[in-house]
Amino acid sequence: MSAETSTKIPQTTTTVADALTFPADASSRDQLHFLLEFAVRAPSGHNTQPWLFRLSDDYVDLIADRTRALPVVDPFDRELTISCGAAIDHMAVAARQFGRELLVDEFPDAADPDLLARISLRNALSPDGTDHELFAAISHRSTSRQAFDDTSFPDELADRCKSVAAELDIELTLISDRNERMAIGELVAEGDKIQFADPRFRRELASWVHSRRSSTQDGMSGGAFGMPDILSPIGALVIRTFDMGKGVAAGDKKRIAEASPILAVLSSPNDELHGWLKTGQALSHVLLTLAASGGLASYLNQPIEVEVLRPKLKELVGCEGVPQLLMRFGYGTACVTSVRRSLDKVLIS
Repeated sequence: MSAETSTKIPQTTTTVADALTFPADASSRDQLHFLLEFAVRAPSGHNTQPWLFRLSDDYVDLIADRTRALPVVDPFDRELTISCGAAIDHMAVAARQFGRELLVDEFPDAADPDLLARISLRNALSPDGTDHELFAAISHRSTSRQAFDDTSFPDELADRCKSVAAELDIELTLISDRNERMAIGELVAEGDKIQFADPRFRRELASWVHSRRSSTQDGMSGGAFGMPDILSPIGALVIRTFDMGKGVAAGDKKRIAEASPILAVLSSPNDELHGWLKTGQALSHVLLTLAASGGLASYLNQPIEVEVLRPKLKELVGCEGVPQLLMRFGYGTACVTSVRRSLDKVLIS
């Protein structure tokens, strides 16, 4: 590798690859391996990180890791596929930062449903200011369950988020009206009560509450639920044992009605694999766009995960497509970014 022709990662980022340089003169295999360091930083449901990568000389296969599925809350692996789509976009953002573009062949083998995409490098390009901003956002993007402050959401940022989603044929609907937000809040609260009343849901959720010090390097810290990280095992026990649906519902309603300047729904043209994968790519790009502008997001997917509530959400929101994700956007104190497994843990032969 020639140091003179390598591209250094900007000083503004904090990543596992900080000490490295992009191997501009190396093989496609080495370049793809480098870019995967950023794919694994994508968001995923419960921070399950449900992806595997198989690296070849000229491409890398993205494979769904069904052992990390959430069969109760996500019985059709919809959210799993969305998470994998987000990994594709994170990788694409990193590629553009280093003057490369990805070619993504989605579902290339009908006989292998776990093979979600085959990714290769294509034309060189010159990254612009937006490319640099999105790449820098990978290192500090995070979600926050805390109340947002009363800073209004800029119209220009709203339009930008809608535009980046639309480029992937995904509709982003933003809801700022208080009455509409309160109505959606009622659906979220109803979803909370239904989910927490199900012991299977509580067991599944609890199984993914891990301390950041855990050797698994996945899941959600107890800090996401308002407790010290070190008490994560106790938090998991409480979640598993008690139906906290009413309390969780009240908290979620308050966050929506009083501390969320805007709600956001991502919807796809269909409720099939291609729509889910595109939704994940749009999710990544929207969240990075938001983070690059200092914004935060968190998920409120209960009205989508509880199937009986999904049509009601669609009617309230008035979106044309099928709702896939419900979030809230705003400004406030960012949470610590979630832990991630190292790349060697997700590479397979």
